[in-house]
Amino acid sequence: MSFDFSALLVLLTFVSGIIWAFDSWILQPVRERKVAAGERDPEKGQPLLAEYARSFFPVFLIVLILRSFLFEPFRIPSASMMPTLLIGDFILVNKYDYGIRLPVIHTKIIENGKPERGDIVVFRYPEDPSIPYIKRIIGVPGDHLAYRNKTVYINGVRMQQEGIGKFYGSGSGFVHNGLSRRKEILGEQAHDILVNPGSPSLEVEATVPPEHYFVLGDNRDNSRDSRYWGFVPDENLVGQAVMIWMNWDLKNGGISWKRIGTILQ
Repeated sequence: MSFDFSALLVLLTFVSGIIWAFDSWILQPVRERKVAAGERDPEKGQPLLAEYARSFFPVFLIVLILRSFLFEPFRIPSASMMPTLLIGDFILVNKYDYGIRLPVIHTKIIENGKPERGDIVVFRYPEDPSIPYIKRIIGVPGDHLAYRNKTVYINGVRMQQEGIGKFYGSGSGFVHNGLSRRKEILGEQAHDILVNPGSPSLEVEATVPPEHYFVLGDNRDNSRDSRYWGFVPDENLVGQAVMIWMNWDLKNGGISWKRIGTILQ
């Protein structure tokens, strides 16, 4: 089970806020009366715990708001989204475009936009919601999907693929060298994918139910996605991956400066 940083952040914000408020509204007036009566040294400050709470509460609150409602960082641990995302990429996830949700309980309180085909999304894995997954949305509610011979069909229409050549990577992605790199076109959106022509293709056909999404990894033959475990419920969505803000891969020499600031599509 993954560590729930959101729950810890909510707890720290709540506890520090309560301590600060209790000291400001209850204990501070008592201290001031004692100082006025000559029963307390006026140079003596507030208790250390209250001072820490006053200092850290605004920090915790700002981080909680930014992380819960605007942007949240994630690290890419696997190769399932190569060549778009590499092992060691750190990404920013836009959390407001798909609706505002409360932290920890994930209840949507404000409706906003809906995911579209081609979006790269982070979501809570349906079979274990404590694990964050990242894939690309291929099918939206109502779509009839088929995946045959390493090709996507949406509502009976074959999605075009254009061969680019072989994939050549480095660092942790070196083991995927030699895979076929192709440009897949989903309507007006295009993105690169990897396929292994020599491996068997898991073929599926299904209709996406309401409030659910069909997702695939860009590294099609090295990804556990909707072909294996089904659809992603809307309630499991975390947000849309929008940018790479850091890449750290020791097998590739550490920081990859050229990937910093890359806009995802």
